[in-house]
Amino acid sequence: MIDALLASLALKAVDRAGWKRVGIADPESVAAHSWGVSLLALTLAPEELDRGRLLTYAALHDLPECRAGDITPHDGVSRADKHAAEVAALSQLGELGLPPHLAAAWHDYEAQADAEARFVRQLDRLDMALQALLYAPRAEVREFVASAERYVDHPVLVPLLAEVRSRLEGVG
Repeated sequence: MIDALLASLALKAVDRAGWKRVGIADPESVAAHSWGVSLLALTLAPEELDRGRLLTYAALHDLPECRAGDITPHDGVSRADKHAAEVAALSQLGELGLPPHLAAAWHDYEAQADAEARFVRQLDRLDMALQALLYAPRAEVREFVASAERYVDHPVLVPLLAEVRSRLEGVG
C-alpha cells in the first residue's frame, strides 16, 4: 500500500501541461487542480448528489496522470491512446497496492456512469476556467474559458462560468 500511496503522491509534482504551453512558468500541479475540483464539489454540489461520491471522483479523476503525465488535446495523442495510457497507469498503481474500489471509482468516472461523474466533469472544466482567470494577467488564457464553455451546462455552474468570462474580459 505504501508504494501505491507514494506513487500517487507524485501527482503533486506533475505540472498542468496546458498552463506551461501558454507560458506560465510555475503552473499549478495536477494535484492542486484536483483539490480545486474537490473544493468546488463541496461548495457547489446540489443536494440531490452524493457528496462522498463527488469527492471520490474529484480526488481521483486525474490520478493516473501520476504515471501517464498530463496529456492535453494539443499533444497529438488520440483519446483512445490517452485512455489506454491512463488505464495502464492505474493498473500499475493497483499492482503497487491501490485499493480496487478506488480503481473502480476512477473507471466509473471515466465512463460518466452517474450524475455525480457528470457533475465532476463539469467542475473539472469550471476549475480550469477559474484558474485561467487567476493566470489572465500573465498569459493569454481565453481558450481555456472557451473550452470550459463548450462543456459546462449545469444550471448551478453556468452563471459562475459567465462571471468568469465577464471578469476575464475586464483583464488587461
